[in-house]
Amino acid sequence: MSESNGPGVRGTDGMPDWEKRFRAPRVSLPDWAEDAPDRCLFVSNATGTYELYAWDRATGAQRQATDRPNGTTDGVLSPDGAWIWWFDDKDGDEFGIWRRQPFGGGADEPAVPGLAPSYPAGLALARDGRTAVVGRSTDEDGTTIHLAREGEDPVEIYRHRESAGVGDLSHDGSLIAVEHTEHGDAMHAALRVLRPDGTPVAELDDTKGGTEELGLEVLGFAPVDGDTRLLIGHQRRGRWEPLVWDVATGEETDLALDLPGDVSAEWYPDGSALLVEHGFEARSELFRYDLATHELTRIPTPRGSLSGATARPEGSVEYLWSSAAEPPAVRSTSGGVVLDPPGLACPPSVPVEDAWVEGPGGRIHALVQKPAGATGPLPTVFDLHGGPTWHDSDAFAAGPAAWVDQGYAVIRINYRGSTGYGRAWTDALKHRVGLIELEDVAAVRDWAVSSGLADPGRLVLTGASWGGYLTLLGLGTQPDAWAVGIAVVPVADYVTAYHDEMEALKAMDRTLLGGTPEEVPERFEASSPLTYVDQVKAPVYISAGVNDPRCPIRQIDNYVKRLEARGAVHEVYRYDAGHGSLVVDERIKQVRLELDFAERHLPA
Repeated sequence: MSESNGPGVRGTDGMPDWEKRFRAPRVSLPDWAEDAPDRCLFVSNATGTYELYAWDRATGAQRQATDRPNGTTDGVLSPDGAWIWWFDDKDGDEFGIWRRQPFGGGADEPAVPGLAPSYPAGLALARDGRTAVVGRSTDEDGTTIHLAREGEDPVEIYRHRESAGVGDLSHDGSLIAVEHTEHGDAMHAALRVLRPDGTPVAELDDTKGGTEELGLEVLGFAPVDGDTRLLIGHQRRGRWEPLVWDVATGEETDLALDLPGDVSAEWYPDGSALLVEHGFEARSELFRYDLATHELTRIPTPRGSLSGATARPEGSVEYLWSSAAEPPAVRSTSGGVVLDPPGLACPPSVPVEDAWVEGPGGRIHALVQKPAGATGPLPTVFDLHGGPTWHDSDAFAAGPAAWVDQGYAVIRINYRGSTGYGRAWTDALKHRVGLIELEDVAAVRDWAVSSGLADPGRLVLTGASWGGYLTLLGLGTQPDAWAVGIAVVPVADYVTAYHDEMEALKAMDRTLLGGTPEEVPERFEASSPLTYVDQVKAPVYISAGVNDPRCPIRQIDNYVKRLEARGAVHEVYRYDAGHGSLVVDERIKQVRLELDFAERHLPA
């Protein structure tokens, strides 16, 4: 299974199609300044590293705003369009400060002098051009939120040991919405609205007074001066849905949209309607909801998945769309592609097929890709998504497409813990963390083999982040099921990972496992790949960022030492970045190493 054997592997220029998919220039959905909508900010890999770009629609001018060795993706425009704020960390460690530069170009400067480096916990910028609400997270202080006015020292307006974050700032700057988990459940936030001096205005907490654990999220204040309506997401009917909460009167307007999956929304610029994004069974679509008439109107988009959408002031909607077969593009309801970066065209891949498999916790949705015209049994890659509260969708992904090019079938599984299939499905993984998800993976593996799709002797288990964690855990708890394991930025030693990771993830782990390693040691032991490392039979490949604050390097080294001690077949690749790389050449190198490892160690 070399690069020359897969279908459609090489173009006439000799570069493999899988590599072209990584090198082809991409752009994110442009953000636009509320009071200067011609001024936009987007992310692109045009230079070979993902960086922020400024775009003036009025003149068509584009310029690269950031230029760092490890890339930059976290940025926001001030509402007046005068400033680009971007987060400056060190080599991908996610610990740093906000900087800003003029939209038209110029020197960067610290955006909030006086605030020490931290992990970011939200940011909201006021329309006055001189006020910001900045969220920070550190191990020492927990979460703090600060009001920063230009020329004045920042003032702390919120502090708590548990995780929290800035949700939004009202249009006139008089109200601040905060998501918090003071009740100790990091998976289900409550909401608090503060005045700029930190005094509370309103509180909404769906974790109180019932047996169910329900979460809330901030979707945004109405974009109208003096309007106290806050659009929020809730889980009261077992899935995410929007409602409008007037924080001044306490009135809640339940939209009760008759849509079967998770629903999110954002305001149209005049506050009269909502742009609704509906996700169901790994695909998504758009609607316009008129708040006066309660009319829900579908906005035509192709079948596939949306990675964001925004309503423009003139009434059009722009959205970033892709499918498993078709590369991403920023499209507009007014017609055509909004941003079409020049350069290498991204080769398409093959469509995804849906599979529904009965599992121990209910029907499991799997997405299957295989080489065009191929018949089984095929060498098969089980590519597990990260999160854990995330899901795979019918969206373009260069990694799975690379495996398909080499002749593999690829199966992605929305196991219990995944989003998009209701709150009960997402919350099911608590306490038996990792083991629950792997029960679903095993059920899909059995289906893939019994259906004739997958060759049982040539199965690869892989994934990144939480998917990398499940890979290592699966290799140890299901040692006879897998021929090769490829774990990217994984959790490998859960106890050490807990002690070394960023504070927000510690809170999540306490929620998932019901306490700290000292409080529930048996749960951490049962869910840790290190517990089962001596049972691993398959060759193991691990890649890790040495600056990763989410899956820190020390806990991976502990796992690797155990493999070394018993002479297990393994390879480790360490790179100088954080939780993944934003450098295209580095990402291509990693995929090449992964493909090569599988080719060398899978049975012929």
